[in-house]
Amino acid sequence: MSPENTSALRWAIHRIAPTIPFSVPLCLCGKSFRTGPDARPSFDVRLRKVLSSDCLSNVSFLRKHVKEPAVKRLFDYPEPVEGWDLAINRYATQKVEFGARGVAEKVAEIEALLTRKIAELDALPNDPELEAAEPDDLAAIKALRPPGSRRLLTTLPEDFRDKLEGAWLTRCAGCTLGSIVEGWKVDRMEAWAEYIGDAFPLVDYWSQAEQPHLPRLKMSVRHDYTPAKMDGVPSDDDLNYTLLGLLVLEEYGPDFTVEDIGAAWVEYLPFAFTAEGVALENLRNGVPAMQAGALNNPCQNYIGADIRSDPWGYAAPGWPEKAAEMAWRDAMISHRRNGIFSAMYWSAAIAAAFAVDDPMDALRIGLEEIPTDCITAREIRWALEKAPSISGYKDAAALCEERYPGLWKSHSIQNNALTVWGLAVGGADCTKVIGETVSMGQDNDCTAATAGSVFGAVYGAGAIPEHWTRNFNNKIHCYLNGHPTFALDDVVDRFVAQAEQVMAG
Repeated sequence: MSPENTSALRWAIHRIAPTIPFSVPLCLCGKSFRTGPDARPSFDVRLRKVLSSDCLSNVSFLRKHVKEPAVKRLFDYPEPVEGWDLAINRYATQKVEFGARGVAEKVAEIEALLTRKIAELDALPNDPELEAAEPDDLAAIKALRPPGSRRLLTTLPEDFRDKLEGAWLTRCAGCTLGSIVEGWKVDRMEAWAEYIGDAFPLVDYWSQAEQPHLPRLKMSVRHDYTPAKMDGVPSDDDLNYTLLGLLVLEEYGPDFTVEDIGAAWVEYLPFAFTAEGVALENLRNGVPAMQAGALNNPCQNYIGADIRSDPWGYAAPGWPEKAAEMAWRDAMISHRRNGIFSAMYWSAAIAAAFAVDDPMDALRIGLEEIPTDCITAREIRWALEKAPSISGYKDAAALCEERYPGLWKSHSIQNNALTVWGLAVGGADCTKVIGETVSMGQDNDCTAATAGSVFGAVYGAGAIPEHWTRNFNNKIHCYLNGHPTFALDDVVDRFVAQAEQVMAG
């Protein structure tokens, strides 16, 4: 086993450990140390001081001198496990250079030990009370919902096509705006905007892309996301999943199964990331669809299912319960618990948006379709409560950092809050909704895309300023197998046909 492969183990540890809300003893490479609230400098810390140019690993020093934030943190994660892959690989290469024998065997032995410890970490018992409040079974989820309207419309409104076009195009605009700064922190975006002379918070697409010729998702390069080079909506996984949802509806109907989702993934997806990547690999290895998202998957609460939520809201306008049911069947292929609830929530909110006059009403209605006491519902209620105090992207980013330190940028929880705040700050202003949402950071192509769907479903295509769609040229680039492009208006027409079928059912 190559020493470089140990980096994958570090990746797994980082994403399993945040699900354990208490100190976790780890025994790696024959050295013991403890992470969590009572952590002290250890062999790991001392080693990293040697291997790194900074001394930020001194956990005790930081805890002594850095004040606790005013906002209560959602989770107390253990300190990230860092430096081990670097240490193992550097020691291994050095021993090879010194002529030592058995280096590859020793690295394989260390990897086997790490693999066992990761399995032990994953096997730690979950909190039973929280587990009861966050079931994966659809019937159990429905039993824990608050009272709700369930269905707001029984027929398609006359302006449905305009609203659907608005949802789809604003989703495309928000996603494209955020794509080339996905995951960037606010200060990095501010610095780039100042360097290239763009307004910030954003009011138009980035005029220049950092590393402009770097490929992105195999179908586009980074400068394709700028007005000077844009010819159609550039490729993005968020938008590709919307198109995949359309294909699922057309091929299997609105009563598609989890197994149908699995078959569509194997047929159409050439690659995927985080939870989707795990599930796709499991499917290709013969794991049944209902288990593909649970096996060896440390990303079950990530954002991947809720970026797939839009087609179900588009196909069930004014019917939040139906949209959430379809979202559950889709999300089960790759996620569990809050990863599922986030998808159900946003599908319900998007469906509701077609029947209300204010995006904030849609956000409140979405809560009616997920368990009352799940973390997703609690944190969205908190975000709605805080929304009046958020004046712009800086407030949102700061509050997010205080509430959610340690959450991976692609986690669902904090990105839900940012999407809520983007819609609250932007109101009826399309540019402000997607511009402020991207400017808040985190997984900002995802958040701006979802905010765009909600905004457009409420206000329609006429609310989108022309500069956001000027270079779309009625096409979107796509990496789904056999579908390199779609016509944007054809996508709208096909979703209208699906919505007619769903509403008549």
